[in-house]
Amino acid sequence: MASIQRIGALGGTFDPIHIGHLIAAAELQHVLRLDRVLFLPAGDPPHKTEQRITPAVHRLAMLRLAVADHQAFEASTLDLSGSGPSYTVDLLARLHEAIGPMSLVFLMGEDSLRDLPTWHQPGRIAALAEIGVARRPGVAVDMAALMAAVPEAAERVHLVSIPEIGVSSRDIRRRIAAGAPIAFQVPRAVETYIEREGLYRSLPGVSIAEQDVTGCDSRQ
Repeated sequence: MASIQRIGALGGTFDPIHIGHLIAAAELQHVLRLDRVLFLPAGDPPHKTEQRITPAVHRLAMLRLAVADHQAFEASTLDLSGSGPSYTVDLLARLHEAIGPMSLVFLMGEDSLRDLPTWHQPGRIAALAEIGVARRPGVAVDMAALMAAVPEAAERVHLVSIPEIGVSSRDIRRRIAAGAPIAFQVPRAVETYIEREGLYRSLPGVSIAEQDVTGCDSRQ
């Protein structure tokens, strides 16, 4: 009988995907002994209703280019197939239906773990998947308060230290709009795709001076 795989699920807008995402995913895969990591670009993120999101066809294309050379990484369209707000709990339930028996680990940043009690049905999220957490500098999580608010998460949260990479999707978008280089912040294939498709060349309501911002973290 084949052993049940441990599968990591990493969601986000990936607008665009960058090396911070990839490094965090590689470290989480190693430490948590994941057989595969699924990158799941969000179709309609409920927490980003005021932000203009790049069409899914581009975000998915860049994601596929970024993970093409990593055998354990896979781009999934599962979160792009539904309509309405893209809630994590619904995505995890659909993953169980689509894949079948597995050990599912939902991957997130430490700042997201801090906010978990405010998410839609956080207890069911913890019941559907273990939670692999990439530690972030300067972020403190009151684990006792978290477990009191979401008791289903007890013994299902794994904190993992990852290399600190000062790259963010927001900063990359702003740098492109300002005409600044993004070399080595995204895979070369992704950089070429952005250039070819003319993505992120303008950001509404943001001046050139405001667009050139550095030192952000690697949140999506």
